[in-house]
Amino acid sequence: MTDQDKIAKAKAVLGDKLLEATNPAPRRVFLAVSRDNLVAATALLKEHLGCWYLATVSGVDKGDAFEVLYHFGVEDGNINLRTRVPKDDLHLPSTCGVLPGAVLYERELQDMFGLVVDGLPDPRPLVMPDGWPAGNFPLRKDWTFDRPEEKIPGGKR
Repeated sequence: MTDQDKIAKAKAVLGDKLLEATNPAPRRVFLAVSRDNLVAATALLKEHLGCWYLATVSGVDKGDAFEVLYHFGVEDGNINLRTRVPKDDLHLPSTCGVLPGAVLYERELQDMFGLVVDGLPDPRPLVMPDGWPAGNFPLRKDWTFDRPEEKIPGGKR
């Protein structure tokens, strides 16, 4: 299936849920949906376009909002599902009901960006150490970190 075939099928399957479809490079298809349609779009893509292999989920701080991308490996390329989460409402629905393997990636979104993933089956921190200060999210553009003095037991400072 060509990239244009994937886009045409996505348009047919997603209908008015699809906000944008682009093909910036060969074998790379990007589809945009609102966060309200994220779960439904994920289910439709899984069923109709073979998006059952979730390679990763990534996030980007765009200043006024976070862009969250679900990257699917398909037979002959990638399909990337994109949604935006405004900074004044950090809630994102979990896709774990459709893609159980999304749990680790969505937990990481909470740790690194401070997003609130609603319906996440296991919301415990994933990558941040115990005792990490609340409200510190390392992948936000506005994050700053004052490194504490390193203390090596029995060693020099």
